[in-house]
Amino acid sequence: MIGYVTLGTNDLARGAGFYDAVLAELGAKRVMDMERFIAWAVAPGTPMLLLMKPFDGKPATVGNGTMVSLAAGSHEKVDALYKKAIALGAADEGAPGIRSGTFYGAYVRDLEGNKLCFFTM
Repeated sequence: MIGYVTLGTNDLARGAGFYDAVLAELGAKRVMDMERFIAWAVAPGTPMLLLMKPFDGKPATVGNGTMVSLAAGSHEKVDALYKKAIALGAADEGAPGIRSGTFYGAYVRDLEGNKLCFFTM
C-alpha cells in the first residue's frame, strides 16, 4: 500500500550522507537523485524513502507525532542501525530493546529532527 514516505530537509547534501549510510544497512540504494529530492529503495517497485526540500520553499519542520518505521529483520540489525545512526549524529529517542511482546525497536531523530524507528517482530 505505501509507495513512498517523504521527510523534509533544509540541507539535502548533509541529509543524503546520513541516509546513504543508514539505509545501506538495509540494502537500500539511491533510486532517484534530483535537485530537490533523493529517493532510496531496496529494489525496484518497493516502497521508497524520500528526503526532500519543501515544495513551498519554506523551512522543513518536524511533524509532532510523525515517525517513519523501518523494518530491520533481526535484533542484531536493529542494534546496528541504531548504532550507525547515532554515530552519524542522530539523537537518541530510545535505545534498542523489547517494547511489547515480540516488538523489538530502537528510536532516533535524524539530523533534521525527524523521528525514525528501526524494528523487528
